[in-house]
Amino acid sequence: MSLFADLTTSVNAVRPNRTNMRNYDPLLMIAVITLVSVGLLMVYSASIALADGPHFANYGRYYFVARHAAFIAVGFLAAALVYTVPVGAWQKITIAIFIACLILLLLVLIVGKEVNHAVRWLAFGPINFQPSELMKVAALLYAADYTVRKQEFMQNIWRGFIPMACALLAVAGLLLLEPDLGALMVIVSIAIGILFLGGINARIFIALAGLLPLVFALLIWLAPWRRARIFAYLDPWNPATTLSSGYQLSHSLIAIGRGQWFGVGLGSSVEKLHYLPEAHTDFIMAVIGEELGFAGVAAMIFLFAIVVQRCFEIGRQAIAMDRVFNGLVAQGVGIWIAVQTFINIGVCLGLLPTKGLTLPLVSYGGSGIVMNLCALALVARIDFENRALMRGGRG
Repeated sequence: MSLFADLTTSVNAVRPNRTNMRNYDPLLMIAVITLVSVGLLMVYSASIALADGPHFANYGRYYFVARHAAFIAVGFLAAALVYTVPVGAWQKITIAIFIACLILLLLVLIVGKEVNHAVRWLAFGPINFQPSELMKVAALLYAADYTVRKQEFMQNIWRGFIPMACALLAVAGLLLLEPDLGALMVIVSIAIGILFLGGINARIFIALAGLLPLVFALLIWLAPWRRARIFAYLDPWNPATTLSSGYQLSHSLIAIGRGQWFGVGLGSSVEKLHYLPEAHTDFIMAVIGEELGFAGVAAMIFLFAIVVQRCFEIGRQAIAMDRVFNGLVAQGVGIWIAVQTFINIGVCLGLLPTKGLTLPLVSYGGSGIVMNLCALALVARIDFENRALMRGGRG
């Protein structure tokens, strides 16, 4: 009886921990909700004065923040739907999703809507949808599935890498015709990052790491407007470029410089008053820097670091439980958020040439915020299945 009692006590000592385990990652949820909330607040602050200018004279003062709130609501609804689908079900249809996204990118070139000399959107009444944002999710899923399927050939360049390279070339061709070099850079980073995590031959990866920057540099040099951005980036205060290609960067730096340590105060930005273009989209971090200062920018970077770290940790747990596809998807989302955040903040700080990429979860933009939330819902689902397995269930 004594031995039986000891065993019962031991089992009961373990069960409560498993039973009380949450179904979600609290750090990830808090960081995501905080970023989305701050984004809504800063979109409101950065866009409220736009209605006073001639370009947005027909819009109300709350037009952008109301639409952004609606996009966030749609994003959380879509994320909830994504969360209910087992990850294995997504794996079965990755190729179909990828092909569908290629068709959408082709459709953009035929019937797409032109904005600022770029054709990147499909118009559905008052809503513009950007297929390149959906392609980020599709490329993520496809690269993870490809790595799992081709695991035994990952050391072979012809059978392990060339088929994936052909798929990326198809995506690159369509995106460069829009043109959308920023989205292409993120998609390539996601795909190559997943291949690296999946065990691609080290020599192939080193060659890619050396070749891709040269390819992107060539694409920039061959396009006059991109080349002008490089010159503006190198010397944003040059009188010849300050009022042209260097205008956005110079005013972004002025905004961040005005913020100093703790900012000029929420809502008190001067640069958002028709000086800094795209203040509510690509350059929202400059407004954050001006109004909340270094402390605000550092806090945002810290929140993004939490999101990326939790994505990689959830992916590591999945791989440790032999769910390699799940793990690569979670870590691929981490790569996506990290790369796009780095580029956006780097542009605002003058560390990188100007590139039209939004700040994930924060900037105004319907397609971007919806796809960001759906991607993170995949991570949350992977985490849920990890926790179910830890409890001894089927996940």
